[in-house]
Parts: sequence; structure tokens; C-alpha cells
Amino acid sequence: MASFRLKFEQGLHARGVEVTHDLSTGADATLVLAGTRSMIPLRKARQRGQRIVQRLDGINWVQRVRWTGLRYHIRAEYGNAILSFIRARFTDRVIYQSQFIRKWWEEWYGVAKAPASVIINGVDLQTYTPDDAHDRPADRFQLLLLEGSLAGGLNSGLFYAVSLAEKLSAKFPMEVVVAGKVDDATQRKLQSNVPVKFLGTIPREKIPHLIRSSHLMYSAEVNPPCPNAVIEALACGLPVVGFDSGSLKELVTGDAGRIVPYGGNPWKLETPDISALADSAQDVLTKQDQFRAAARMRAESAFGLDQMVDAYLKVLLED
Repeated sequence: MASFRLKFEQGLHARGVEVTHDLSTGADATLVLAGTRSMIPLRKARQRGQRIVQRLDGINWVQRVRWTGLRYHIRAEYGNAILSFIRARFTDRVIYQSQFIRKWWEEWYGVAKAPASVIINGVDLQTYTPDDAHDRPADRFQLLLLEGSLAGGLNSGLFYAVSLAEKLSAKFPMEVVVAGKVDDATQRKLQSNVPVKFLGTIPREKIPHLIRSSHLMYSAEVNPPCPNAVIEALACGLPVVGFDSGSLKELVTGDAGRIVPYGGNPWKLETPDISALADSAQDVLTKQDQFRAAARMRAESAFGLDQMVDAYLKVLLED
């Protein structure tokens, strides 16, 4: 969310649009990034005639399938309640970040009363580019996981990624690089003959270099709403592999990567078909030039930051 706000505000300033975070001002429109506790100021802004646009991500759901800890469970359910309340009572327009998110919200909470649009996230194609420096190893293939958090109840994707690398290691020298929060308990549970490097949370300015230094990305989240990491990877020319859940098939098309059937029920967090994914990922590793070029082309055609900002401005300010 912080990344989106920074990119979006930069795009608005470049177009001469003033930005404020104060709901009491006489702004023309208010963009609510998911939810807010400032219900009274939001209501007053709407009463003054400000257009209220809500940008929605996915719905918290993992806590309903597996134990994620009491604190996470309460926060997740509270978050869902806030988001759905704002969507039902305050919004004049709704923006979903993918068709998958739109369908999800409409199935769980009904069709929104306000007009709705789908606007896929964008990325700065000059910052996230295949053309700058990298440290891609020549003696092994590097499988990248790039997530905000793979801790606690969200760690299943990490184990699947390592299983994928292990199957690929029968034919290719492999290593796994993990960028994002991973708790100590999860790291201790992970046993593998494939080297796994835990980088922790890394500064945003270092992410493009890390992406360029890898050979393929595994999208670890189950039912991902619209993962920025996938879009950033494609922009850097990094092919993405994963299972057909969430929005992945909307994002990764053609030879930008390989998305395979899950092989189970992702909503129950059943174990996916790792062997099928490994078979498809081999193609990516043996045809790097082809897949890297296709990944960049996909980003250029659909995920430019200017394209995203213009689409948001149309919803925010035009009739």
C-alpha cells in the first residue's frame, strides 16, 4: 500500500494534481486505500460533495482455513469488517485491482451499489527494467521468492518453493533466495539439499537489482489478489512461475512465465501439484532469452505506471 501511494502521488504531482492527506480540506475527490478508521471525517467529506473512491485489495481469508494466531485472526476479521462497511456505506466508486478481486468481493459481499472498475497495478518501467546491472549467477539457477511476509500462517508458499527447487535440482543446479519476513521457527523447519538464502526485508531501491539477478520467480501467495512483486518481476524481464489461483493468470500470459493448474483446492490450502510446475519451469530455465523478453513485453503492454495513474484519475475526477 505504501509503495502504491508513493508511485501514485508522484504521478499526480507530475500531472499538476494537488494531493492532501487531510480529509477536512475541500478536495475534489478522496481515494481510500482499502480502509480507514476515520469514519466521521469520511462521512463529512462525502456530505460536502467529495467523490469517495475505494481501492480494494483481496479479502483476508487464510485465518478461516488454518490457525494463524489469535492476534492475526482478530486483525484480519476486523479488517474485513471495516473494508466491507466502507464499501457498502461511503463509496461513490470502487476500484478493484484485478478481475479476480472483483469477483471475490461480489461473491462474498454482493455487488457494490457504487459503479466499479478494475485497474491493474502499475510499475515504473524506467526503474524496473531488465537493462541495468545485475549479479545473476552463471553456475546455477536462482529461484526468487519476493513477498512482504512468509511468516507464521502465511509460510506454506515457502515450503512449496523449496520443493519446486528440489525437483528442478535433479536436472539443474539450483538455489532459492527469499526476500521478505520469515520467522525463525519457519526457517528452522525448512530442511533441504538445495541452498536457501534468507535476505529478510530489503530496501525498496534494491529490489530491481535483486530481481534482475534471478532466473525465475515463484509466486508464493495462494490466491494472490494482484501481487506487485509479480508485476515488478515481469518489468525487469524475470519470468514468473506459479499455480493457477488468484489473479496470476490475468498477469502472467504467454511466455511471460508458466502458470499451471493448482492440482487441489487452493481455498482449503491443499498441497499443490509441485511436479507439474517443475515440468513447466524447466522450459523457462532452458529458454531464458525467450521468456525474459516476453516478460518485459507483457509489462510494457499492460503495467505501465502512467497507464495506471490516468485510469485512476478518470475514476476520481471525471463524470
